[in-house]
Amino acid sequence: MLHRFFTLVRQPYSLSLLLLGFASGLPLALTSGTLQAWMTVANVDLKTIGFFSLVGQAYVFKFMWAPMMDRYTPPFLGRRRGWLLVSQVLLIGLIASMALLEPGKHLWWLAAIAVLVAFCSASQDIVFDAYKTDLLPADQRGSGAAISVLGYRLAMLVSGGLALWLADRYLGWHATYVLMALLLLPGIIATLRAPEPVLDAPAPRTLEQAMFAPLRDFFSRNNAWLILLLIVLYKLGDAFAMSLSTPFLIRGVGFNAGDVGLVNKTLGLLATIIGALYGGLLMQRMTLFRALLLFGILQAVSNAGYWLLAITSKHLVSMAGVIFLENLCGGMGTAAFVALLMTLCNTSFSATQFALLSALSAVGRVYVGPIAGWFVETHGWAWFYLFTIAISVPGLVLLLVCRQTLEYTQRTGTFMVRMTYPRHYRFALRMLAAGCALLFIWLTLTIAHALGANAVETINDNLLMLGGILVISGALLGSVLDYLSLRNSPSSEA
Repeated sequence: MLHRFFTLVRQPYSLSLLLLGFASGLPLALTSGTLQAWMTVANVDLKTIGFFSLVGQAYVFKFMWAPMMDRYTPPFLGRRRGWLLVSQVLLIGLIASMALLEPGKHLWWLAAIAVLVAFCSASQDIVFDAYKTDLLPADQRGSGAAISVLGYRLAMLVSGGLALWLADRYLGWHATYVLMALLLLPGIIATLRAPEPVLDAPAPRTLEQAMFAPLRDFFSRNNAWLILLLIVLYKLGDAFAMSLSTPFLIRGVGFNAGDVGLVNKTLGLLATIIGALYGGLLMQRMTLFRALLLFGILQAVSNAGYWLLAITSKHLVSMAGVIFLENLCGGMGTAAFVALLMTLCNTSFSATQFALLSALSAVGRVYVGPIAGWFVETHGWAWFYLFTIAISVPGLVLLLVCRQTLEYTQRTGTFMVRMTYPRHYRFALRMLAAGCALLFIWLTLTIAHALGANAVETINDNLLMLGGILVISGALLGSVLDYLSLRNSPSSEA
């Protein structure tokens, strides 16, 4: 087994992907958990600390400026490595400048720089995702995803738990942030030494083309709407299970917070890394569809461990086993899922399409919390974790429905073009676009209201409801049309 892992790490581009994955994951905690800990120690009030969580919105809306990174090419290192270098140099300077500030004295300067760090970090994510997509052939995307996940997770551990420990015990906050900035230097070295992807597909000629061509390209494909639903639903059961795992282990089972934190941070991280690497190894021997199906089933079944904890007596070994199994299967699913996103991107505008698809994949993770809390309060923990298994089934069914399209794309490197119901599809797309626009207006008014501006709550509620109805209706109509198109298409297309 260890020999296979070393073989995986020695594959072409592995070291570059590992270091770039590390550079991609490092800034995340420095503007979220680690920064919140620094502010807490500095006696900043909780309302302000909570407001700082809005800094992370850059990672959600990164698709809005991704087209610029598809359209424009820096005058050095090429379209992908050039933008990587720009974002990394800016990150080093910005993170180091955070070390010069005090949360108690320069709070809003710290907030402004944190926003810039999150923006540059999200930009680096955009380009790194596009770089992987453009560089790796189809048969290496599983292993490439596993290596980049390994680097990303290690970076989150370094900038999270290790940074807190160093700041508390040895270095202090200022020196710790300087050290975190210096740890981005290996990423710059990897950027300079890594090859620039050589592509046959041309870059967009105008910014307008970079903004709208990725959408036209994606929605002209067979099964486009069903694949969008698959992206939302594939890891939904896993998202539900993880959304309340810590409260469940502490309040539902009765473990103390120290034991839960230690097992989650160490054993859980180790299991995720092993799962991602082992998933990458297995994907070298099977098609993307088979990997998604197998790992999706394992993700669903692993949630049964939490159900067993809910109906049996408390035991530390059983908790460790459940956390290890769930994170192991989740890591395997993540490797396959990242490979799926890479497969779905057109290399002409992979930055924009990957940013859009990854933002869509976060919908379940972001919005399951309130539903999960209500379900537990109403039905209890045991039924909740059985529900997380059941909610995984629709994603697996959609995967089976989309099998023909996914295998065609992986085999040929091209996308099946849809030829049916053009007017109905345009109507569904307009409904989706109108709903997204209303939801964006609702979010803007909500933020303005939180900042003290006069916003009418009734209008906000109506915008949220109408926008949600239009988005769901458009997605359902497009999915029904996809299903009808599949039934009417000749099997020989595969």
